[in-house]
Amino acid sequence: MNTKTAAELKSFLEIPYDELEDMNLKAAQRAEQAGAQDLEQEYTAWLKKEKHIKAVTLCFSDIEGRLHMLDYDKKFLLGSLGNLTFDGSSIRGFTPQHESDLRLALDWSSIRYFPADVIGAGKVIFFASVLNSDRTPYQSDFRGMLKSLTERLKKTEDITAYAACEIEGFLVEGQNAEQRYGEHGLNLISTGGYYHSLPMDPLRQFIDKSAEAQRALGFKNEKDHPEVAPSQFEMNFSYAEAVRAADQVQLYKLICRQVARSMGHTATFLPKPFVGINGSGMHTNSSLSKNGRNMFYDTKGKDGLSDTAWDFILKLLNHAPEICLVFNPSVNAYRRLDPHFEAPNQIKVSAVDRGAMIRIPMANEKTARIELRSVAPDANPYLVLYTMLKTGFQGERVEKNATTGDRARFLPSSISDAIALFNESKFVADILGEDSKRKYSNFKQLVADRSPKELGTMVKTSEILFHHEVTNQMLWNRF
Repeated sequence: MNTKTAAELKSFLEIPYDELEDMNLKAAQRAEQAGAQDLEQEYTAWLKKEKHIKAVTLCFSDIEGRLHMLDYDKKFLLGSLGNLTFDGSSIRGFTPQHESDLRLALDWSSIRYFPADVIGAGKVIFFASVLNSDRTPYQSDFRGMLKSLTERLKKTEDITAYAACEIEGFLVEGQNAEQRYGEHGLNLISTGGYYHSLPMDPLRQFIDKSAEAQRALGFKNEKDHPEVAPSQFEMNFSYAEAVRAADQVQLYKLICRQVARSMGHTATFLPKPFVGINGSGMHTNSSLSKNGRNMFYDTKGKDGLSDTAWDFILKLLNHAPEICLVFNPSVNAYRRLDPHFEAPNQIKVSAVDRGAMIRIPMANEKTARIELRSVAPDANPYLVLYTMLKTGFQGERVEKNATTGDRARFLPSSISDAIALFNESKFVADILGEDSKRKYSNFKQLVADRSPKELGTMVKTSEILFHHEVTNQMLWNRF
């Protein structure tokens, strides 16, 4: 009689965390050295050889930045690499029903060996590009758009774009707390902030478990800690090439949500889920490199930045009102742009004032960068970095209102104002494409129409339930 347990019978791949970290760091290094064809040969050979892999998870994001994951049987995937199709009409912001078929193309450089206790045993993850049925790049897949842009910059000008995002969130009581907001709101897991959250309390345990998984994925974490607001967290990781940095934002949020769920709670990345305490941001640090040299650094430049960096900054400031909807994509995001809570809502740059939308951190030649503080944590990271780069290279530079000495200008105070500025902008159509601009705006308008025009002093149920990272088919149709 066979007495083996179910786990023994399945025998799927499970790798210790220290080995995972080493594997993921080596994979990232290999991705920088090898071409796509070589990587495909290496990983298809590995998948064929590895008997304990049951499925390959392909990740892609819709136009609003919501992560989607499809599991392919390993054998089916290897036999169908040139013909991986899915129904695009089922994804918000993708194709209409009458032209719904889209394709997925694996990005072999994006492999992640995942912790089995977070994502499940026997799986490996790749990000994928979305293609039209004729295999041309799909214009509403901003991961693919960002990848094409960065590859073009590298090929034509030998410029590499780097980024790192500091993503804040809240840990709240109960599973699916956002979807159940109408029952009893959101409840903080603790009242501790920077200095009041004790070791081994639920918030610290959540941070520890999430950070361990991130390190295993090769994030190269730098510091992991509670944030200023009660029950708020932030885990910082190192600089990376722009596409990889955006991938890490999506994985960071996935890990946090998975770990929180395993603890019976919810990790939320709503920008301002509570009135009266600090909201959450996604401060986006970026720089450019050429021939191994940081193009944003100049020891003799103002605040240690080069003319290239200042050109980039002044273009972002000039176009800030019309691209604000990209950086702050929800009704709830405009609650965060509140000057009483270190809100980065002033259209200016400063080395010291955290109310400025762009900050210049103290840095040296290696770390010189700009920090765009006005980005909300629910923004599409690929669209954010794509918009930043396109604006920095193609925008119009205007000196006025760049520093604290000029009359202050402010970002839009509501999503309705942001949508209007976005819709009126020819520049947005030029950099995003008219079709993507229209799609994105239409989805934001649909959500805005489901909430009161005025934010008021309380968080409304509608701005939570119809949020693009929260809503589902059932919730959306209960309006």
